[in-house]
Amino acid sequence: MSNASKSTCAVKTAKVARVAQPNGQLEFVEKELAELRPDQVKIRVQACGICHSDSFAFKGGFPGMTYPIVPGHEIAGFVEEVGSEVTRLKVGDRVGVGWHGGHCTQCKACMNGDFVACAELRVPGITVDGGYAQYAVFQSTACARIPENLTMEEAAPLLCAGVTTYNALRHIGAKPGDTVAILGIGGLGHLGVQFANKMGFRTVAIARGMDKADFAEKLGAHEFINSESSDAVDSLVKSGGAKVILSAITNSDAMTPWIEALDLGGKMLIIGADFKPIQISPIALIGRRRSIVGWPSGTASDSEDCMNFCALTGIRPMIEKFPFTQANEAYERMMSGKARFRVVLQLGDN
Repeated sequence: MSNASKSTCAVKTAKVARVAQPNGQLEFVEKELAELRPDQVKIRVQACGICHSDSFAFKGGFPGMTYPIVPGHEIAGFVEEVGSEVTRLKVGDRVGVGWHGGHCTQCKACMNGDFVACAELRVPGITVDGGYAQYAVFQSTACARIPENLTMEEAAPLLCAGVTTYNALRHIGAKPGDTVAILGIGGLGHLGVQFANKMGFRTVAIARGMDKADFAEKLGAHEFINSESSDAVDSLVKSGGAKVILSAITNSDAMTPWIEALDLGGKMLIIGADFKPIQISPIALIGRRRSIVGWPSGTASDSEDCMNFCALTGIRPMIEKFPFTQANEAYERMMSGKARFRVVLQLGDN
């Protein structure tokens, strides 16, 4: 008996929240679902995180975008139906899809197994329809299994914000005991502090205002630096500098001064995106063998590693929940910068 024959009764349509054209708002419509290809699964979406990168869907400007588009790349739900060639997943499995929504298998990156760098990467909510929807369809290889002790709402932000932060820190080369500073305690940074602590790094949290000091300590920071103080950078230098500074902010000008706080061979690790160039003197890099590197997201396997690590260590994103019908309000809440710290749409019962 094929997997497809064991699926539940096929759902033909779904309510989605889509953007019809750049600079538009979400509109709620009933959309016909395409027939599953043999390698695909249909997901009954239970939760979808709202990420700052969703703004591409609202504003346009990302290469390869076409409209209308359904935003959302932090998708958590149940497998509703499976294609005839899918063997890894079955109906009822708890799965999630993040920035990596599928790959071509043919480009140089794919041939090297680096699927998240695929030249034809399918990004949910940007190049293919995403998770602001009752149902979504993806390649089974893009689906990560969600541990049972994470709720769907907790899992959703881990599929982008979580895996990006976790993956960047675990691959940067820092060792337990090294000083790792997290620049910015927001949607990415509040997870970065938790990951850095649980990975055994001496964790320094950097944020604006002393009012965040106690919160940073509760997250796991061993030291807090107020970025608005006149000696902020010098204070990190005097304590020995950082092996890694994880920049979770989206302001290139605010990143630049902290390069001087990197220790010998230190790395500025950028996961907060800004189109504006970083201004840096080559001398600041050469003399101390410093470097500036970036990190994208991760594959389904990386997302599983991230979620399993969170399940094991107790790391959780701080979230604000909105019903699906309030998706426009939820997006505006995220864009306001006032959310603490990730906004999640609820589309069903867990």
